[in-house]
Amino acid sequence: MQRIIKNGQVIDETWHLLPKDATLDGLSNSDDVIVPLALWREHSHALKARDGGLGVWLDADEEIEEIADELEHFQVIALNFPAFTDGRHYSTAALLRQRYGYKGEVRAIGDVLRDQLFAMRRCGFDAYALREDKDPYDALKAFEDFSEVYQAAVDQPLPLFRRRA
Repeated sequence: MQRIIKNGQVIDETWHLLPKDATLDGLSNSDDVIVPLALWREHSHALKARDGGLGVWLDADEEIEEIADELEHFQVIALNFPAFTDGRHYSTAALLRQRYGYKGEVRAIGDVLRDQLFAMRRCGFDAYALREDKDPYDALKAFEDFSEVYQAAVDQPLPLFRRRA
C-alpha cells in the first residue's frame, strides 16, 4: 500500500488512482476513485451516481478550466507531474484555491520529490503522492526548510512587510 503525505502527516493511501486508459468496466460502486479527466468527460453522469468518493486527475497538458464549473463533484483533484521539471500544475493549484475557491484536497502525483513540497504547499497543494522510490517520512522535513517567507502566496496571503506592520 502506498503512503502519501496529507496535511503534514504520512498516511496510508485509501483512494484508487485509475490509469489514463481506465474504463467503467469493473469499477466498484463504493470505492473512492480518482479518475482521469478523459473518463470524467465521457462518463460524468455515471460517475456522479456512484456511492464512493470521487476525484479527478489532470495531466500536465490538461487545464482546470475544463472542469471549473464541476468542482463541487470532486473530493480530490490530483495534478500529475510527468517530470519534476514540469511546473505547469503549480499554477493550476493556485487557480483552484484562489480563483475557484476549491476547498477539497489538491494532490500532487507523478514525479513528485522532496525538494518541491515546500513550494507546492505555498501554491495550494495539501497532499503529495511521492515517487515510489522516495521516503515520505524523510520528505516531511521539507516543510521545515524555511522558517519564514517573504512573498504572499496561497498559504500566506500577506507578504512579510504587511505582517510586521
